[in-house]
Amino acid sequence: MAVKSLQEQLLGVGLVDKKKVKKLKAETLQQKQKIKKGKMLATDDTERQESLKQQRLEKAEKDRALNLERQKLAEHKAIQGQIRQMIEQNRIRKEDGDIAYHFTDSKKVKQLYISQSMHDDLSRGRLAIVKLEQQYEIVPEPVAVKINERDASYVLVCNNRVESVDDDPYADFKIPDDLMW
Repeated sequence: MAVKSLQEQLLGVGLVDKKKVKKLKAETLQQKQKIKKGKMLATDDTERQESLKQQRLEKAEKDRALNLERQKLAEHKAIQGQIRQMIEQNRIRKEDGDIAYHFTDSKKVKQLYISQSMHDDLSRGRLAIVKLEQQYEIVPEPVAVKINERDASYVLVCNNRVESVDDDPYADFKIPDDLMW
């Protein structure tokens, strides 16, 4: 007994006619060609995969750069926090005085009224003036040096420390008491 194909069986029963059989054969042939064509498109698929891989690499590089920028911003905020903490912990209470100490802040001359002892310490470099949120604070010179290492924009006045000079050529000349700089 010979086995008949499904198409022949359907023709024999009369469920389909010859036109339908030809149409089905054409459709199956087209499907087979599409499958073959799909295998040929696999080379195009490798090109697509390479482009996707390149896009992933570019995205990873962009993400690294973004993370580096975020990390620098976090470091900057941490440094600002350290500076704020150093200033708040080490600031010296300003003694209201009648002596004006002049200094510059972003090309503008500012002045603080302080006592004579603070004025002497500022002039000799034992104290420094720093800026914290539009306010001027006085801190010891070692603290100002540490702040200056982190961010120099906070330190406004930090004179070189000058102790008594033994070889002062002007020691014989007296400075008048009423002379103020």
